[in-house]
Amino acid sequence: MATVKEIYEFINSIAPFDIQESFDNAGFLVGRKDREVRRILVALDITHEVAEEAARLGAELIVAHHPVIFNPVKSVTDETLTGQVLLALAEQKIAAICAHTNLDAARGGVNDCLAKALELTEIGQLCQAGVDAQGRPYGIGRVGTVHRPGLSAREYAAFVKERLNAANVRFVGGGKPVQRVAVGGGACGSMLEDVVAQGCDTFVTADLKYNQFLDAKALGLNLLDAGHFSTENVVCAPMARWLSEEFPMVEVRLSEVHREVYRTV
Repeated sequence: MATVKEIYEFINSIAPFDIQESFDNAGFLVGRKDREVRRILVALDITHEVAEEAARLGAELIVAHHPVIFNPVKSVTDETLTGQVLLALAEQKIAAICAHTNLDAARGGVNDCLAKALELTEIGQLCQAGVDAQGRPYGIGRVGTVHRPGLSAREYAAFVKERLNAANVRFVGGGKPVQRVAVGGGACGSMLEDVVAQGCDTFVTADLKYNQFLDAKALGLNLLDAGHFSTENVVCAPMARWLSEEFPMVEVRLSEVHREVYRTV
């Protein structure tokens, strides 16, 4: 058996919460630290459906990527979407730990998982933001070499869609074959210049705007938007595995109800 506090401390050891971005709200967000945990549910987001799934499973804790509380909350009632989720957690005595930008930046986190999912080799950091208390470098984004160089932007987009099980992949070709790739799980469209500075010809990220596709084409960069969910959900299975290995007496489950929210036609 383990407590919420012990699980929080383990996650903090692999993705320190003090390296999160200043705008973020990652950490222990709901519950009691001394509560014993027999079951954990891992999901990218804590939606109302995920909270209900945790209750059905008898899970005492949800470990998620996106913070269940992000913007300041002035009240917790059923009159807001956030309030409905928080009430569901509190009423079922389910705790919540959310590892967000700290897990994006940490070694082995979201971006390393994304790079490995796309079969990149010689993986390195896109941008180093600092060094954590254990002397480990951290930063958002990764760069690497493709396993099969020479694909066109269209061919590589099809590969990315298949590897990430993405609903779709929007892309623009920069006129170069795919060889050196940068990845940024979630919304990293602001990092185009960093990608080019690293000598990359291709960038896989999400939530891109129209002008960013225009800029990429002008820069000669292949730019792919594979969706926020698909580029970050790659960390959930590894997180479940890490928790299972560290706490073998705790049952760890991946959410089965949480998946890409939109469909395409």
